[in-house]
Amino acid sequence: MSQRLDGKRVALLVADGFEQIELTEPKQALEQAGARAEIVSPAGDQVKGWQHTDWGDVFDVDAALDSASASDYDALVLPGGVMSPDRLRSNKQAVAFVRDFFNQNKPVAAICHGGWTLIEADVVRGRRMTSYPSIQTDLKNAGANWVDEEVVVDDNLVTSRSPDDLPAFNAHMVEKIASG
Repeated sequence: MSQRLDGKRVALLVADGFEQIELTEPKQALEQAGARAEIVSPAGDQVKGWQHTDWGDVFDVDAALDSASASDYDALVLPGGVMSPDRLRSNKQAVAFVRDFFNQNKPVAAICHGGWTLIEADVVRGRRMTSYPSIQTDLKNAGANWVDEEVVVDDNLVTSRSPDDLPAFNAHMVEKIASG
């Protein structure tokens, strides 16, 4: 990947229980493209990943959610897993943080269950999206046009279904942030 994101700052918003590979691979892709990829979380100084069926590694948080602002970043990434998006969608500060990226028309990339937080932020109505299949009804009920594709780009929103889609997700995420 070329260094097309030099000078860009990207927030990766997670709570404990994010699908680890859905944070580490996008973070690596962003950094390889020249971006500064920062973990933002309401969890405190550290946040714990989830690897398939068990707890994963612990990661340092770069910015506490309560001191982060969408205006500080050029884009947002929402890794999936079940626990992290479920925690984030019930956190008013996280929902407002996500909504602010849409209000500022900045690129947002969500994978797997990351769409749950988008639903709570009320930003999916009328958008063409994909997600982990088990939340398709949630997205449809919130007004999204859900499709079963490895990656979907709708304006400044990039969505994918699962870790299997990470290569396509990462490529489209970097491209959207570079052009956004």
